[in-house]
Amino acid sequence: MEMKSSWMLVAGLLFGGMGVFVKLGAAYFSYIELVFYRSFIGLLLIYAIMRYQSIGLATRQWRGHLWRGISGSVAMVLFFYCITVLPLATAVTLNYTAPLFLTLLTMLVFKDKFHPPLTAAIALGFCGVVLLLHPTLEREQLLPGLLGLASGCLAGIAFLNIRQLAVTGEPDSRTVFYFSLIASLGSGVWILFGTAHEVAPKGFAILLGLGISATLAQLAMTRAYRTGKTLVVGSLSYSTIVFASLFGMLLWGEALSLGSWLGMALVIASGVLSLRLSPKHP
Repeated sequence: MEMKSSWMLVAGLLFGGMGVFVKLGAAYFSYIELVFYRSFIGLLLIYAIMRYQSIGLATRQWRGHLWRGISGSVAMVLFFYCITVLPLATAVTLNYTAPLFLTLLTMLVFKDKFHPPLTAAIALGFCGVVLLLHPTLEREQLLPGLLGLASGCLAGIAFLNIRQLAVTGEPDSRTVFYFSLIASLGSGVWILFGTAHEVAPKGFAILLGLGISATLAQLAMTRAYRTGKTLVVGSLSYSTIVFASLFGMLLWGEALSLGSWLGMALVIASGVLSLRLSPKHP
């Protein structure tokens, strides 16, 4: 494995760690508060990085940033909610259906024809989702499971927006900045109409870990996609599911059924296959 692509393993570990901080933070804050603090801390870090890189805030692509910010923010709200009520590995896997939705959206936008191998790969992924959601029916957690799937769909839309912004030449850090800004403003307004919890020292440490792990994960992921091979990096992105599964078992004793493990394996396999089989566009 080339070292440049292995930055995605670092990102996978950090994204798994972010999920841990969200689950820990649920004891002190609502999921909306967690979205706000994660976004606001990330906003400050990214702004500092932009100043260091001498990248300005001015942009002509405000419409693209707006759609990326809205779709990404709603996806993150749904994802964080699912982490607080579902096993960590389940919530992360449902969110990682995003590449499947991205493939479907890309095919529709560019009017590509679906060929049998790609169709089979996508179908395989959604069979995995059915297997993964099946146990939630018994625990009356079908709605959170479906919301997790919706987070994957919206994340796929956000990824498509990111691709379109990249084509226009927008720097990655500016894209992350406006996403963090929109997520901070949206969740901040939401908190005004709800309950804001006091930030005690332990809660502050969790929020700091959440913001730092999420921002470093984004930077590692950006470096991996910029310097590594896209197919290798895309495949390694699923390491987040593996790390989340390990964290869930070690920290909360989460036990998944054989069907859930099989479902996760199918989602990962179909995601990797979709990356390799989908038509390539600039």
